[in-house]
Amino acid sequence: MIYWEIFLAFFIPGILGYGGGPASIPLVENEVVHRYGWLSVSEFSEVLALGNALPGPIATKMAGYIGYEQAGILGAAVGVFATVAPSLILMIALMSLLYKFRDSPKVKRMSNYVRPTIALLLGVMAFRFFAESYEASGTIQTVFLIIASYLLLEKWKVHPAYVIVGALTYGAILL
Repeated sequence: MIYWEIFLAFFIPGILGYGGGPASIPLVENEVVHRYGWLSVSEFSEVLALGNALPGPIATKMAGYIGYEQAGILGAAVGVFATVAPSLILMIALMSLLYKFRDSPKVKRMSNYVRPTIALLLGVMAFRFFAESYEASGTIQTVFLIIASYLLLEKWKVHPAYVIVGALTYGAILL
C-alpha cells in the first residue's frame, strides 16, 4: 500500500505539473504534506531547499528522498520512477505530434495561459513557507532572511545554491 501511495504522490504531480519542476513542486507539497502527512511544511521546505542546492532535477531528488524516508530503497525507486514516468510516457507518445506543431501560435498561446496558474501555485506555496517561518522564527528573522536573500539573488547575482546554504547555516547557528 505504501508503494502505491508513493507512486500516486509523485505520479499525479508529474502529470498535472505542466511547465516542469517549479510547476509540480506545489502539487508534490500538497500530496506529501496535506494528503499523506509524511512531512510538515517546515520539513518539506527543508527538503526543497536541499533539493535546490544539489545539482539535477529537484522533483526527482525530492521523490527519492521522501520515498526512501517512507519505504526504504524500494520506496525511493518507486518515487523516482513515478516522477519521471509521466514525462517518459508523454515524450514517447506525443513526440511526433509536438514536433509537428511546435511553431503553432495556438501551442504558444496555451503555454502563455498556463503561466499565471503556475505563478499562483508558487505564490501560494511561498506564502505557506512564509507563514511557517513567521510562526517558527518570528518577524525579525523572517524579514531579515527575505531581504538578505532578495539582495543576494537580485542585486549581487549570487547563485541560489549559495543563498540556500547561507540561510541554512544562519538558521543552524542563530535559530
